[in-house]
Amino acid sequence: MQKFKTLLSLFLTYLKIGLFTFGGGYAMIALIEENVVNKKKWITKDELTDIVTIAESTPGPIAINCSTYVGYKICGVLGSAVATIACVIPSFVIIFGISLVFDWFMSMTYVQYAFNGIKCAVGLIILRQGIKMLKSFKKNVFSLICFFIALVGILLINFFAVDFSTVFFILAGAVLGVFIYILEVVKKNRQEKFATKTEASLQSDTENVEEVEGGNEQ
Repeated sequence: MQKFKTLLSLFLTYLKIGLFTFGGGYAMIALIEENVVNKKKWITKDELTDIVTIAESTPGPIAINCSTYVGYKICGVLGSAVATIACVIPSFVIIFGISLVFDWFMSMTYVQYAFNGIKCAVGLIILRQGIKMLKSFKKNVFSLICFFIALVGILLINFFAVDFSTVFFILAGAVLGVFIYILEVVKKNRQEKFATKTEASLQSDTENVEEVEGGNEQ
């Protein structure tokens, strides 16, 4: 019974996310955070950031990958299927309905203006979520390097018409991340070795002092 309630809650949550989100996967992140992180507390903000990163690096829409991950974490394979289906249903039904009368629907002037307004709102939602995710990143050299690389990439693509594949950025980020991780591991090992040597040296000095003091007492 408890599992059924959890699955129902999972279904309704992602049905709501799929129904009230416009603008694709990135616009969905804000609604996912509001419902899945803040209200349901199924995952943490850090987990959401990791999910978005993994979802961007794997085939398929970000929103679908996120729903699949959260569903699997909550209720295993069944939860994964329920969350994914719930997320897809609204888009499928709406697009299928519009496709039947697409030309007539898009010819309406007020519909065109409505979509223009939605585009502006979606842009602000994505910008807001991007700023929130940026604030949640760890403040270190690696984060700064990634930020400036991404910033330079955006400027080159949008303002200088440089043709870069997103695959290149994903691979470059992965290679950079592995490189930074190796550097951190090497640094940590050196610190541990230095601490061990220092501790051994102090212990040896302490023993020598005790021997000298013992000899003086005799």
